[in-house]
Amino acid sequence: MIELDPVPRPIDWLPARGAPDAVALEDRVGAIDYAGLEATVARMAGWLAARRLPAGARVASWLPKTRVAALLPLAAPRVGLVHVPVNPLLKRAQVAHILADSGAALLMTQPERAATLEAGNVPPDCAIAIEAEALAGGDALPASEADPDALAAILYTSGSTGRPKGVMLSHANLLLGAISVAHYLRLTDADRVLGVLPLSFDYGQNQLFSTWAAGGRVVPLDYLTPRDVIKAVERHGITTLAGVPPLWVQLLEAEWPEAAASSLKRLTNSGGALTPRLVRALRARFPGADLYPMYGLTEAFRSTYLAPELVDAHPDAIGSAIPLAEVLVVRADGSEAAPDEPGELVHAGPLVAQGYWHDLERTAQRFRPAPAHSRYGGIAVWSGDTVVRGADGLLRFVGRDDEMIKSAGNRISPTEVEEAVLAGGEAAEAIAIGVSDERLGQAVVIIARANGDASAAEQALRARLRRDLPNFMQPARYEWRDALPRNANGKIDRATLRREIAA
Repeated sequence: MIELDPVPRPIDWLPARGAPDAVALEDRVGAIDYAGLEATVARMAGWLAARRLPAGARVASWLPKTRVAALLPLAAPRVGLVHVPVNPLLKRAQVAHILADSGAALLMTQPERAATLEAGNVPPDCAIAIEAEALAGGDALPASEADPDALAAILYTSGSTGRPKGVMLSHANLLLGAISVAHYLRLTDADRVLGVLPLSFDYGQNQLFSTWAAGGRVVPLDYLTPRDVIKAVERHGITTLAGVPPLWVQLLEAEWPEAAASSLKRLTNSGGALTPRLVRALRARFPGADLYPMYGLTEAFRSTYLAPELVDAHPDAIGSAIPLAEVLVVRADGSEAAPDEPGELVHAGPLVAQGYWHDLERTAQRFRPAPAHSRYGGIAVWSGDTVVRGADGLLRFVGRDDEMIKSAGNRISPTEVEEAVLAGGEAAEAIAIGVSDERLGQAVVIIARANGDASAAEQALRARLRRDLPNFMQPARYEWRDALPRNANGKIDRATLRREIAA
């Protein structure tokens, strides 16, 4: 287990954590050691510097898990630029929104992806670069001496209303988050971590950073089937696998060679709660692996984890605060909730992000002064999630106040889906609701009023959304109605529809 080092430094200091000749990254190109990792980041930073972008300019990447996608989060901040990773599953409409909202000056992508973009998708002052150019590199730049509080990345995450919003993360946010996770997961330089989660997610990106903080090896993987994951675990001797509940369901349904199952020493979960049934199944399939259930917010990276030795006795708990975080349970009046009394989860400390990019209103709603009894003080993230702290000191999740849909580990804004549904005119009104689904966690259901024949509208709508929305946002089913219920304000009564669908 690495020493907990709470000193904030620039994020590109991470390669210094590993032994120079130890493998840091193993991908489709081959293996690269820590000395090579540092050299490649330095040359990539030099290539970016030669573009002469102004300090603080945003550099977006729309890539699968290539070497450039893995190293750009270190190279861009080294030059004083801000990295904006874009989920590779997103399609051009969503990419266009992120490029415009972030004010990106450069989009790093691949020729085949660039070819899908149409006029107006890329802002006129945003250049497109092909990743091979950056990998060729330029004059090597030394490690950054940036202020640890300087902005290093903007990660876009969906809200319950409106389009995705950009969470602003500093060098210190990213580096201290990596050190915290590496510490409580007890990662070592002998660990091999399989990166199956998108690098545009804080959870996926941290797999790189926390592994490098411990001096271990990351193996990024773009996979199509659970069998691809199993083969990679066996081929690379993977010790650590992170996932979301739907992935665990799929992996448990597949056949595991004994050598692959026994190589895993650590399983980590976020993006949805593990059920007791799923915990038992993971224990049975991977008896030699420690299981780490976790709860997190992009706005504060990660908030809690449940230690492996507590999982069997407390499968319903989300645990306690991770290192370098303070997690409070707060009443509506701002005072501390009593044991077993529901309250809002409030996260304080150095992992709290800097707010939402160019969105003062939503920043003021979520990022507010910490409660008076906080030991950290300063600005805290008020999650909107209701939890209780038991007499045993463990936190348990009660409910989510917003209307986010969590499907296959993805956070989906119902408003964004509704806007896409209504854009083609097949439906006059539409509401998107998440319903419980054994495999996905939640599935997207559309309740709508058609313009004309409902059957023809659904056929046309399905065809259009297959072009306009990524796979994880596709509605699982449609319910067509002659009228949608209204509340006292004349708005569509989402709560009533949710109850009806759940009944």
